[in-house]
Amino acid sequence: MALLDMGDRGGYRSFDEAQCRAAGQGLADRYRSADPFPHIVVDDFIDIAMLRDVVRHFPGGEAGARPFDRDQERFKQQFHPQQCSGLTTRNIFAELNSQAFLGFLEEMTGMKGLIADPYFAGAGLHETRRGGHLGIHADFNRHDVMNVERRLNLLIYLNDDWDDSYGGALELWDRQMRECRVQTFPHMARAVVFATDLDSYHGHPDPLQCPPGRTRRSIATYYYTAPRDVVFDVDRTTNFRKRPGSSDKRDWRVALHHLANDWAPPVLRRRLRV
Repeated sequence: MALLDMGDRGGYRSFDEAQCRAAGQGLADRYRSADPFPHIVVDDFIDIAMLRDVVRHFPGGEAGARPFDRDQERFKQQFHPQQCSGLTTRNIFAELNSQAFLGFLEEMTGMKGLIADPYFAGAGLHETRRGGHLGIHADFNRHDVMNVERRLNLLIYLNDDWDDSYGGALELWDRQMRECRVQTFPHMARAVVFATDLDSYHGHPDPLQCPPGRTRRSIATYYYTAPRDVVFDVDRTTNFRKRPGSSDKRDWRVALHHLANDWAPPVLRRRLRV
């Protein structure tokens, strides 16, 4: 049985806010006390039959942006919800942005005034092909359009019969980038929610070893609050990090961007964002 039920409302499936808030309260202690930063892993998160319908209508590769192909992220493709023709897919994305679901997140995390993203910046359906990876990184912290602060990530995996030998485990690293503290494999209907701070380092950094024709798929949505500071003192794009003892490559382009941003006077930073 799924943690969160999506009841049929005449052909549209929706969350119940009271149930969502109760479920969030029940998970609050686990989420807030988790190491290395607040997070939770939940199996059977929402109805598996709905998720399998998302897979059946998963967009073809030509529908999305060109796959990333660089040292830090390779063979990963993203599909905006508007590129998805499946009605179930669009229904799920609408409900993940609903007041009821925000209630679940607020009760679990203790964050008030969460804001969903109608633009789905960086979110949607994600797919990584055999040999692909996503380096360990911390996410961008400011939504360029809404000028709000990113606080939470939600990932729901879409991979039936995923063998752990394929790899693709999400890794959560400690804030000093010394070691991986959590690994969780991307099994169907498993969800991960975690706090996104400047040092919430995560990724699936090793090349996928899945059979030809298999891919690693997920739903991704992100959540925001009004900025905790009137002006963002630190403005970060996705910040890839090198694992100790690995052959990971430093992302010098991003490092230089951050250096320039850190040294620019606040008035200049505000002008650059206009």
